[in-house]
Amino acid sequence: MPSRYENRITAVNNDDKYDSFFKERNVKFIEQFRTAKLNHPTARQIGNLTLVAHMWGVGDRYWKLAFKHYGSEDLWWVIAWFNQRPTEAHVRAGDVIQIPLPLDKVLGYLDP
Repeated sequence: MPSRYENRITAVNNDDKYDSFFKERNVKFIEQFRTAKLNHPTARQIGNLTLVAHMWGVGDRYWKLAFKHYGSEDLWWVIAWFNQRPTEAHVRAGDVIQIPLPLDKVLGYLDP
């Protein structure tokens, strides 16, 4: 199962402003994931996908939709990314979101 953490760039944080943080944890630095930049598919790429419309209702969650359409709740972020709504708080009852399929093609569009 693909993970959004695969091939992520990391950075070493040893900034002086975190000295007390490092001392409390007895470390000299912290390795952190860099913020990912996920490109949104182009209109041409979207045209090559099958989009399943879903009207958001009470109790809906990205992870539930991911499990239903992709077989894994861990892929909730694909739906959030595709719809450019990073959390469920950005979706209201009655909004229509799109579930992009097939998954392998959608994930292929993530690469720059």
